[in-house]
Amino acid sequence: MKYYNLKDKNEKVSFKEATIKGQGNDKGLFFPEFIPLFDKDFIANLGQFSDDEIAFRCMKDFVGDEIPEYNLRTIVSETINFEIPLKKINENIDVLELFHGPTLAFKDIGARFMSRCLSYFLKNEKRKVTVLVATSGDTGGAVANGFYKIPNVEVVILYPKNRVSKVQEQQLTALGENITSLEVSGSFDDCQDLVKMAFADENINTERLLTSANSINVARWLPQQIYYLLALKQWQQNHSEKPVISVPSGNFGNICAGILSYFRGLPVEHFVAGCNENDVVPHYLKTQKFEIKKTVATLSNAMDVGNPSNFVRILELFQHQFKDMQDAISGYAIDDEKTLRTISDVHQKFNYILEPHGAVAYAALKKFMHENPGNKGLILETAHPVKFPEAVEKATKCKVHLPATLNDLMKKDKKSVEIQPDFEELKRFLLTH
Repeated sequence: MKYYNLKDKNEKVSFKEATIKGQGNDKGLFFPEFIPLFDKDFIANLGQFSDDEIAFRCMKDFVGDEIPEYNLRTIVSETINFEIPLKKINENIDVLELFHGPTLAFKDIGARFMSRCLSYFLKNEKRKVTVLVATSGDTGGAVANGFYKIPNVEVVILYPKNRVSKVQEQQLTALGENITSLEVSGSFDDCQDLVKMAFADENINTERLLTSANSINVARWLPQQIYYLLALKQWQQNHSEKPVISVPSGNFGNICAGILSYFRGLPVEHFVAGCNENDVVPHYLKTQKFEIKKTVATLSNAMDVGNPSNFVRILELFQHQFKDMQDAISGYAIDDEKTLRTISDVHQKFNYILEPHGAVAYAALKKFMHENPGNKGLILETAHPVKFPEAVEKATKCKVHLPATLNDLMKKDKKSVEIQPDFEELKRFLLTH
């Protein structure tokens, strides 16, 4: 499998090169040169396969022979070696819980897969690699955990000051060792822009071997398909109809992975992009006008993105056919007031606690189902409620208890370096540390 640059289709690279480089010339994202289809019998009989086998079959065509089968099977097994359950909220809506990994967020899956692929590719590399990543909350923690103490890898994480929760910040800043956190006085979009500029800077790339662990990296983006397959495996046990899948959407890597699975043969009725007040894509799906906006800070902070990078991959999947995209995806913007009300209502009626991102997906799915009666669906709960205690406790009037696995982490000192959203300041840091 080769990967081409969406901004320069003459640039084609291997999976290894795409994983290490992160992005291509002119800050372009890499995209697979063809979409490998799932075997129809495999999809129809997912219940007969182990989760490890499903994960391996999902990823093998994208990796090809660049990682031997034995090693790839080990990588995918370690990627999903925790529970990923589909649970019932009510008669019409299920929830896929993606927060049972080490950092209590869905990003654990992509980060674990990528860290292990990168470790395999770098085993004979003499130079250190710098993983440079921007985060709106959960990506940084998952990347820090996934790469913690991995030889020859240094991680530099940029996150927006005062825009992540206390648990998220501890996961970003408390590990130390080969993990460095830069606290940016700005928004996630500022962080993301700084990272993209660093990748395009000749001086930095001469001094450091850079790669990205954001969902712009194919090794972070592609393995997110796995949990859509695991969701369907469990869905098929109780449902005969195809599900509508509602995904909390910020940078659009998560839903893009689901749509890629759909193009490969995953039976999905429709996708719903649940967004907060950062509504660039819902606006586009209604008007065909993609208008970058200044980021608005919300309760669902991982989705506070005014210029979603991965949307270009969705456009590529649909070959820029707007009507086809409209037929497959609906987008809804949910404000903070509605988010809190949704958390409260679901808790009162069904005794289930949503966190803000899952609540946005739930509210968006309810809107779609009201407009399109007769459907059943599932939402993705992308983080543990403990990551957003203020919002959850305000809505439910219940105390959110810290999982025992986080006790030690929360006692550690925060270690971060504050910088302005200024590229020259980031450049000086990267060239002198």
